[in-house]
Amino acid sequence: MIDRESAFQLLEMQNPEPHLVHHALQTEAVMNGLARHFGEDEALWSITGLLHDLDFPSTKETPEKHGKQSVELLKGKLPEIALNAILAHNSEYTKHDPTTKLDIALRCAETVTGLIATNALVRPNGMEGMKPKSLKKKMKDKAFAASVSRDRIRECEKLDLDLGQFFQLAIESITPIADSVGLAKRT
Repeated sequence: MIDRESAFQLLEMQNPEPHLVHHALQTEAVMNGLARHFGEDEALWSITGLLHDLDFPSTKETPEKHGKQSVELLKGKLPEIALNAILAHNSEYTKHDPTTKLDIALRCAETVTGLIATNALVRPNGMEGMKPKSLKKKMKDKAFAASVSRDRIRECEKLDLDLGQFFQLAIESITPIADSVGLAKRT
């Protein structure tokens, strides 16, 4: 399996916009937190999160190819279970349904980053002091982070995590990297 440094270099070689790098790092952090919570392979889950949108710079206009190109780029670098998760995170277009814990975790993790990042950006304290109950409130406001799929976030329940637990885990995972992903307290 590809190591973390090589994975990040591969990500940078795709020339992603800074916000996509931030999203990849946030997803990596949440996936690491989920792996730790479930006693899964942290390196595998983290790198899968980091690389899940590897092809996005070249597929953003062709969503039916998103995930498929990543898999081609990652063959031999990630195990089959990770490649399947990358396909399943865009199952609406790839028609590759999520079936494993890793598949479902990736879908939830990469989606919750949008809700958390948007919330952090409107808070003077950024990630500092963010609570699950504020995210639950934001989930009900369909105009807030409107492009974020609430249904995908709720898939966390398939992992036996309620929304509060999932939000807490995601907040705790992203907070340590808030400075490097533009979500820190504004001064």
